[in-house]
Amino acid sequence: MGNQNNGKKFNDDFKKMVVDLYHSGHLVKDLSSEYSVSEVTIYNWIKKYSPISLEDGSRVTPDDLAQLKKQIRRL
Repeated sequence: MGNQNNGKKFNDDFKKMVVDLYHSGHLVKDLSSEYSVSEVTIYNWIKKYSPISLEDGSRVTPDDLAQLKKQIRRL
């Protein structure tokens, strides 16, 4: 499959596309069978790539938030 790296790992663009499809109304079960990815994996991607709304109205993903916190600790 062209969406995989090294035959096992999916790239971030593919993961985000699957999460976007989930948010547009597709069922995890359907996405799992269509893209040959386990439902557990898709739920993990949803958790990682779904945006969080902040008080100021902006949105950030949990992954982006973790990277920002890591950068703050380094500073």
